[in-house]
Amino acid sequence: MSLFSKNASRIALLLALFTPIQTKAAERLTPAAQPAASIDNTKGLFIILTDAEPMTQMMALVLATQTLEQGKSLQILLCDKAGQLALKNSKQTIFKPINKSPQMLLAGLIARGVPVEVCPLFLPNINVSESQLITGVSVAKPPVIAQKMRADGIKLFTF
Repeated sequence: MSLFSKNASRIALLLALFTPIQTKAAERLTPAAQPAASIDNTKGLFIILTDAEPMTQMMALVLATQTLEQGKSLQILLCDKAGQLALKNSKQTIFKPINKSPQMLLAGLIARGVPVEVCPLFLPNINVSESQLITGVSVAKPPVIAQKMRADGIKLFTF
């Protein structure tokens, strides 16, 4: 076999390896109107926020806000140090460029109907009562949370 034929054979093999194969089964699973990469079966997000760092909290809540803006459902569970966000008079850190704090974004999400809960371990272990939570935040019930976390179309994110 000549050098040209060997190289042509190698190129053909490489092209065959990297060319996607379209099957009839794949065509039945993928709607014709949309390419497979653009299908979004996500109904919403369930966000568990535990981090104490205000910048991490802020980014989680910015992404949560964007998820809501994109028409998806949202549920937030605050645990550990992030539970402080749900307490009245908690310390606020303002972030640029939007000049808002995580608490401000959380309040905005609550005002838009987003369910926000604190971990049931949070309040009793910092010796604080439920009356110290900001309006719109409740204490989570583990069986209900477990069901919501595994609901079809819900993606779970932790920060």
